[in-house]
Amino acid sequence: MEKKNWVRLDNASNIFLAARTDVDTKVFRFTAHMSEKVDPASLQKALIKVYEGYPLFQNVMRRGIFWYYLEHTEKIPYVQPETMPPCTAIYHYDRKELLFRVIYNENRIHIEVFHALTDGTGAMWFFEDLITEYTRLRHPEAFGENSERTPRQKQDLEDSFNRYFRKKKKKRENVPTREPFEEAYKEADNIEKSLQPYEEQTQYSNVHRVKGTITPDHRPRIIEMTTQVKDVLALSKKHKVSLTLYLTAIFMISVYESIEEKKEEDTVTVSIPVNLRQFYPSFSVRNFFSTTLMAYTFKKDQPYNIEDICQEIDKQLKKEIKPEAIEKRLKRFIGFEFHPAVRVVFRPIKDLVLKWVSLYTNRKITVAMSNLGKLSLPEMVEPYVDNINFYTAVVRPQFCVNSYKDKLNILFTSPFIETDIQKRFIRYLSSEGLDIQLDVNKVTREEFQ
Repeated sequence: MEKKNWVRLDNASNIFLAARTDVDTKVFRFTAHMSEKVDPASLQKALIKVYEGYPLFQNVMRRGIFWYYLEHTEKIPYVQPETMPPCTAIYHYDRKELLFRVIYNENRIHIEVFHALTDGTGAMWFFEDLITEYTRLRHPEAFGENSERTPRQKQDLEDSFNRYFRKKKKKRENVPTREPFEEAYKEADNIEKSLQPYEEQTQYSNVHRVKGTITPDHRPRIIEMTTQVKDVLALSKKHKVSLTLYLTAIFMISVYESIEEKKEEDTVTVSIPVNLRQFYPSFSVRNFFSTTLMAYTFKKDQPYNIEDICQEIDKQLKKEIKPEAIEKRLKRFIGFEFHPAVRVVFRPIKDLVLKWVSLYTNRKITVAMSNLGKLSLPEMVEPYVDNINFYTAVVRPQFCVNSYKDKLNILFTSPFIETDIQKRFIRYLSSEGLDIQLDVNKVTREEFQ
């Protein structure tokens, strides 16, 4: 079978393209804090070696008449010293550029990725392989007899929605097919019969929206917080919720307490991505996630406590990650993409519609968070990597969480200069007795002087 040199984007990727702005570039970054200064030559060799094994990354973005699509390219990526602000735009419609970049600065190695290419899991697989190969080149003695690379189990171009949302199980072809999406659309008329009863998510009024002063050159305000993961886990267990929900509850409280003019009721919502690979086993490198919204309504004349907030959002999350809830949300996206009226609409018009959808959705979201969980490297690599963390460009305040070894990394990003919400969050955890290390970037002319 002749190799297919293009891949059509899924619905989520099209939204990233339509919704990107100068502030929210839809770019995210992973950083490895190495134990020694980075050697650019070794990093370049490692990049070429790993890049060869990831066909998805060997693509540029193209604009078709009706949709965007990825087109295979022979371009070779080159490592770059860090000279631009973090998460600077990667995709430009008038250039055929790779959709990721590898950057280095002193002892740090970064990878920045345009979200339309892949999600955090897919990018992390690439980054883990890159750091492993770099360490192999720099310290071959650490690998001993295990000097040969073990290929990662993955499927670069597979669209995992095809596997889980098709009417009949068929033998999967080597080239991704769009037929299951067609079938899913045809089944949409009977969606109520095929799914278990699902109660729609509550529609909230008075959703608070954070406002502030946009940074002068649109670089994100970044606050890196590091503490011991065992200490935060102990606090979350005390409240009988996961670490994700415990930190989310603190963020909600921090947002509410930062509101200067409180209403009778203020609803704080948090957008949380859900990695679908934990519910639908998949080795796809492509985007395979959904999002859900947690909410809590604060009342001006009623006291609140973290226990009540934790229990409320715990109930919400358990409902939203049920298979019937996930399937209903995803089939709606698929139905939109394959609606006959939508398919014949020209791409610029679709861009405007998706941009409007994004703006409308954003009105319901106060802040956001993302948790990639525990990140790890091969045993022989870890001594040469002190820490790994990640963050993303944002349209609203957000924090990203991951652990590495015994460290818990919480990275706040915001399009605003102000840091009141983040300060309240940090003070809360500090008051619980945590030992916290902080690093804050500079965003204003006064701070750089």
